[in-house]
Amino acid sequence: IKITKGEIKIPKVLPKFFSKIRYATKEDLQFISKPPKDPVYLGNIRSGSKVLEDVPVYLNGNDFFTHHVLIPATTGRGKSNLVKTMLWSVLKLGKFGVLVLDAHDEYYGRHELGLKDNKNAKEKLRYYSSDAPVGSNTLLINIRTIAPEHFEGIVNFTEAQKQAIWLFANTFRENWIERIVLSDVGEFDGLVHDMTLAVLQRKLRSSLGIYQKDGEIICDNPVFSMQGGESTLDSITGHLQDGRIVIIDTSKLADQTELLIGSMIASKVFYKYRDSKGKGQLVDNCPISIIIEEAPRVLSNEQLQEAGENIYSTIAREGRKFKVGLIAITQLTSLIPKIILSNLNTKIILGNEMSAERRSIIDCAAQDLSEEDKTIGSLDKGEAIVSSVFTKFAIPIYTPLFEDIAKRESKKNEDDYELKLD
Repeated sequence: IKITKGEIKIPKVLPKFFSKIRYATKEDLQFISKPPKDPVYLGNIRSGSKVLEDVPVYLNGNDFFTHHVLIPATTGRGKSNLVKTMLWSVLKLGKFGVLVLDAHDEYYGRHELGLKDNKNAKEKLRYYSSDAPVGSNTLLINIRTIAPEHFEGIVNFTEAQKQAIWLFANTFRENWIERIVLSDVGEFDGLVHDMTLAVLQRKLRSSLGIYQKDGEIICDNPVFSMQGGESTLDSITGHLQDGRIVIIDTSKLADQTELLIGSMIASKVFYKYRDSKGKGQLVDNCPISIIIEEAPRVLSNEQLQEAGENIYSTIAREGRKFKVGLIAITQLTSLIPKIILSNLNTKIILGNEMSAERRSIIDCAAQDLSEEDKTIGSLDKGEAIVSSVFTKFAIPIYTPLFEDIAKRESKKNEDDYELKLD
């Protein structure tokens, strides 16, 4: 790029030989200004290995969240630090609902510094876990609140099994899972084949962690229950609509259970917002984004072909129309279909050693990064390139350590409190 008096241009010719060069300074980058409305902090400008501490990079939150984000990152390159730092700034705004499916229980900060230490956490952060600490929420979901569509693209059912599921759902309403699991072979002869019913029972028992004993359903999985948990989904959805960050601790759950819970919440949010638009009420709803780690579990070509379309792929394609976005985190960008990648309009690219993955990232970037293959491979921990349709060029950034940000702001809050007491 060429910057002349703050004006950005794409150069048409190469610089003259032996032209003088220097590092960019804060004054050169005045045009990278903080959005006047809803700024989400990502890091500071990086010029080579030099970080310009006084040139922070922000994106407008409404554009950032509703138009989807891809974070391609190999292990150890600072992905979790980036997400925590980003969410820390979102807590300050209190205007965006963000659902975090936390597979490693690392964002809340149960035993260390985390999002719970933000001064706005009491009002704008909610934490759900199967073994919730004092002051947080127990993750308990009543099985009767599970609908057939929540399994779509998560559990692989045959066409005959899908038809059987909808037959039970239409006949027995919210008790459809109980009726399937507790049914005896031959009880629905002529409507459902015995083999179809037997396999369906096995799949539901496996995915939900339930079994039959003395004519009753027993829940082995601590998250699902036959008693209590009727309002959990409504509560989570309400928090998201109120502009809160909701962290779901899924560290003790199987992959399929985590994805099913995410599907239930995402479906409720998406269809509720879609209905709001139909009624002309969407303008009053705050944007909501869903963070999904290891995104190919639900967005890969193979998964979509085997299990079919799911709520995550639906949101990737249609969510922006209804103010619902995705933040997809992955090590393997190449597994995600190009049509979905093209809908993820902001890419925060961290280091990646695998050439095939770098090529996939470059091919779907908003700006031309064809010359940056080796640069992406050599990015150190915390270093990234932001490629977005909302920026005029790809921006190199460095995201500071989350712990440093949290400690600095906590100290500042303490100092402010002392001044007020004085």
